[in-house]
Amino acid sequence: MSGTAAPVERRTTVRWPVSAIVALLLPLVLVWSSSAQAYSFPELAGRVTDAAGVLDPAIRAQLEAQLAAQEQKTSDQVVVATVPSLEGGAVEDYANALFREWRIGQAEKNNGVLLLVAPHEHQVRIEVGYGLEGILTDAVTSTIIRTAIVPAFKAGDLAGGIQKGTDAILEVLNLDPEEARARAAAAEPEMTQEDWLGLLFLVLAVAFLAYLFWRRMRNGGSGGPRSGRRRAGEAAVPVTTWSWGSDSDSDRWSGGGGSSGGGGASGNW
Repeated sequence: MSGTAAPVERRTTVRWPVSAIVALLLPLVLVWSSSAQAYSFPELAGRVTDAAGVLDPAIRAQLEAQLAAQEQKTSDQVVVATVPSLEGGAVEDYANALFREWRIGQAEKNNGVLLLVAPHEHQVRIEVGYGLEGILTDAVTSTIIRTAIVPAFKAGDLAGGIQKGTDAILEVLNLDPEEARARAAAAEPEMTQEDWLGLLFLVLAVAFLAYLFWRRMRNGGSGGPRSGRRRAGEAAVPVTTWSWGSDSDSDRWSGGGGSSGGGGASGNW
């Protein structure tokens, strides 16, 4: 089955610049937190990991074939995942943490994409690796979710929505680079005066939080997980080694070491 991504819509006003909020706040939140929420992630079963059990074998096999072909052609790693629960977390936090846990995309390119569906919470997210944020922008991924995925989900067709969303993602990734950038630019909403004021407020808020963090560290803060300190006698944490492509000892596929900074979009139905 194949699908065609719906045309990108141009919206003229957005009350809050979501991409700016994520770009400004996510790194600071990660540093400020002494420990991240612990999730019980499903094991990466392949390019399609259906932990929620919503896809029949034929659909899974078709998606696997599409995503394997995409990776062979472009090296982009696109992963589809369904999960039984977000475990009380926001879909954005869960998707970003899962993306990093599975390390989707090549390490040197960060060219991974995660399509995450949480049927129980009726949440969906497209999480984008750093290297693809220029073409799979927040606006483009939001359009894919709103026009290709959510309508099918609302009609009770989870498999169809996942297939259409996957088709739309691959269509954008396979565009001519110039056309992809043009489409991404056309999808970006125009900034209003209210948006700029909101962005200014966010910059000031981030600066204030950064100052508080600096004061905390200067006064001998706790030295959280990103402080680089290690307590006396504490053993070094082993680093997991991942391979790109199939494991030499098995047919199991794995991520290639890629990462994401929170780019993408979310939706619900």
